Amino acid sequence: MIHVSRLDDSDLIVNSDMIEFVESTPDTIVTLTDGKKLLVKETPEEIVERIVAFRRRVMQPLTEEDGTEA
Repeated sequence: MIHVSRLDDSDLIVNSDMIEFVESTPDTIVTLTDGKKLLVKETPEEIVERIVAFRRRVMQPLTEEDGTEA
């Protein structure tokens, strides 16, 4: 799950596994796999960084157990 901000500054938590694609038109639009679209303040690059950071946090306990990468 990642945190994003709508244009009205309200916070939204999105399941990153449900993101189909992110586009800049120039506003950032996040399209989910169910077809819903979210207009957010973050740039596509920021969203990608948040997804990578989230996945690293999720995978970290697995790599620390035996000292190897998953």
